[in-house]
Amino acid sequence: MLLGHEKVSFLHLPTPLDHLPAVSRDLGINLYVKRDDMTGLGTGGNKLRKLEYFLFAAQKAGATALVTVGGPQTNHGRLTAAVAAKYGLKCTIVAVGAYPGEISANILLDRMMGCEVYLVQPDGDASEAELEERAVRETFQKYESQGDVPYFIPMGGSNELGALGYYECAQEITAQAAEQKIDDARIITAVGSEGTYMGLFIGLKDTKSPVRLTGIAISPSHEPDAAARAKGYFDQCHDFYNLDWVAEKEDFEIINDYHWGAYNNPVKEVREAIYYLARKEAIILDPCYTGKAFYGLMQMVKTGAIKQGENIIFLHTGGTAGINGPIHRIPMEEDLKDGIIIKKPAK
Repeated sequence: MLLGHEKVSFLHLPTPLDHLPAVSRDLGINLYVKRDDMTGLGTGGNKLRKLEYFLFAAQKAGATALVTVGGPQTNHGRLTAAVAAKYGLKCTIVAVGAYPGEISANILLDRMMGCEVYLVQPDGDASEAELEERAVRETFQKYESQGDVPYFIPMGGSNELGALGYYECAQEITAQAAEQKIDDARIITAVGSEGTYMGLFIGLKDTKSPVRLTGIAISPSHEPDAAARAKGYFDQCHDFYNLDWVAEKEDFEIINDYHWGAYNNPVKEVREAIYYLARKEAIILDPCYTGKAFYGLMQMVKTGAIKQGENIIFLHTGGTAGINGPIHRIPMEEDLKDGIIIKKPAK
């Protein structure tokens, strides 16, 4: 039990904290990667830490179906589908957005695990939030008419309950850093719906960890004031957890410089960062979250925002299935085609 809340334990923990010697030499820092892409179910990823808590709450409520929301290629949706499959629950993902033109990447994996994907096309009239709310309501009505008990999990698993998964991860990283004698370490993580960042922030502060935290926003949704948005989320968590300390806006560090104006957009510089890490350390990032965050990390080294010799822990949150969606796969195929040598049979 953590802060009065229980979970169902199904992860492969602790995930490794590995040193990256080749990239460390190149960048002049001591770089480590926290492998939360190796958490287990459904190809792994950060959202599984949150879903341990949601699953307990769903089972306690007598749920027979999980319902969640996100973009068409939502990583959180895929992992919700994985948990549902593992524990014998039905599952529906409600996604507002254009159909990507093919059943691939996360959508393919969702269906492989028996999850229904409800793709809601924008109609130019209602807002995306209105369309999502309507589709979720219809999904609940459908399940209830069948005698099922649906349980709703918010986008990204990012609410007060979900953040507990990364409170635990903060404790895990602190212990691993101490064991490996990584002094004055700083975590760099991608920031989307903020649940991972907030769980880390509260976990580090609440346990008085010496590890610091910097977030890199992967979409413009955190503008114009990422710290103010984070403070609002923290205040909700503060009351939910009954914390005996407060945080100020100035305590949150979320950098808005590396999202290229959109969520999940194909960016050549991000692809180059992905290729670089793959070729140096055989670690595969995704173009939506970790690719942008790793590009940002490298730029922060160049600008001096990350100092030479600094101990950096890069959080790998998973999501590599997203590479196989057409918006990213097709540009990558074009980038990499010159290394494909096709030898035709001799006549």
